[in-house]
Amino acid sequence: MLASVLPLAHASTVGTVTTSDGVQLAYMQAGPAAGQKFLFVPGWRQTAAEWRKQIEYFSGAGYHVTAYDHRGHGDSEKVNFGYRMPRLGADLNDVINTLALTNVSIIGHSMGSSVVWALWDQYPEQHSRIHRFVIADQPPLLVQDPTWTQADRDTWSAAIFTPVETYIFSANMSNELVPFVSSMFTKDISAEDLDWVVAQNRKMSDENAAKLLISHAFTDWRDIFPRIDVPTLVLSGEASIANATGVNWAATQIPGARAYTFTKEERGSHFAFWENPERFNEIVRDFVTASD
Repeated sequence: MLASVLPLAHASTVGTVTTSDGVQLAYMQAGPAAGQKFLFVPGWRQTAAEWRKQIEYFSGAGYHVTAYDHRGHGDSEKVNFGYRMPRLGADLNDVINTLALTNVSIIGHSMGSSVVWALWDQYPEQHSRIHRFVIADQPPLLVQDPTWTQADRDTWSAAIFTPVETYIFSANMSNELVPFVSSMFTKDISAEDLDWVVAQNRKMSDENAAKLLISHAFTDWRDIFPRIDVPTLVLSGEASIANATGVNWAATQIPGARAYTFTKEERGSHFAFWENPERFNEIVRDFVTASD
């Protein structure tokens, strides 16, 4: 449960947001209400609880931190509908409105960044409520176009699936989960931590995870980037399953965006925020609090 993620001293609110289509989304908030606002958005099959190293650090440092579970994920309601990117963008819109989040810096991990892109695309009235945006290891698209030239493949090198592979992976979800999650970490991850993250992933059914992966993987976000006009930081990792050059391409398209790549020595996996929270938190803090 979200309530057990943090020491009691850091937890302030645990509750649910009701979406416009009637789904209960679990959320938690921590830190002083007057603090600078952070919103952490988890990735595909991941949970708000996985942000616990960031929630504890930033709430303890005086920031007001929110994290929530997508529909069907974590402690949120397990419905059998709405597993597509536009709907998850609408869910994020409901979270922001219900919790009255303004001047909020959003940190999206993996698909969590795509959810923010969906929000940006569909709800322009929310743009002014976003202070800064951190994209943590999410490529602009996940599926390779078979008509790409070699130059295209080099540019969008973080597209990790072919179209056929995407459907095969989705159909074989129960067997693919553990090796896929393992590939998101460096070899230094402990067995205990890996087992815990896999258990978090299993809070979502394989069937609904497959539906969402198809929508997530086949959505091309490239035309969104030139229209993002808030300060943005793109984070990638040398040890990630998503090629860092392909992830960092977004920073060349978003006006004024910056990029930082975690090295292998910095445990720059797809889960750098978990494997090197000290460095991750430092980079995010410095970016969000910068004066420019």
